[in-house]
Amino acid sequence: MQQRYATLNTGLWQEYELGKITRETLLKTRFTRLFRQLGQKIDGVACEKRYRTYLSSGHALVPHASEVCGILKQNFRLEVATNGIAKMQLRRLADSGLANYFERVFVSEEAGFQKPQPGFFNYIAQELPYFDKDKTLIIGDSLTSDITGGNRFGIDTCWFNPNLLTNQTSITPTFQIRQLPDLVKLLEQQK
Repeated sequence: MQQRYATLNTGLWQEYELGKITRETLLKTRFTRLFRQLGQKIDGVACEKRYRTYLSSGHALVPHASEVCGILKQNFRLEVATNGIAKMQLRRLADSGLANYFERVFVSEEAGFQKPQPGFFNYIAQELPYFDKDKTLIIGDSLTSDITGGNRFGIDTCWFNPNLLTNQTSITPTFQIRQLPDLVKLLEQQK
């Protein structure tokens, strides 16, 4: 069931990223479709609501996240750019203890555009008076939203790939790292 959900959810997020469906459609249909596929008569919308409640309280940190954010904050301005739901993402960030490392949090729900759409990146650039494409790096684990969005917008990209997945797409990140401490080394080399 988890595998079916993961496949279905990933497909819906990709449709959302491409602007083919709305956030509301994604949220209202992912569990409904899953239960239909499993032949179950369960209220998918009610399950979605409960799922988001639990998800918003989850915040398992990637190894070295706090340490690396602390190091990077000394020399860089750190921002968050996410396709998530604003209320949920802000709570997770605060509960994780990472919120103080970031100057701003940009959520697609508030921007009116989602990654990888250029409108999302334009929104961020307009909101940050110090924004400079040549001095910006987007770090993310999604080739289809983070890396594609950064590439299209003309900024350097760094694919966080902890499981060393094979990139079977035509999407090319500027850099790739396996662990967050690798990011510190990479940025030191780029000075």
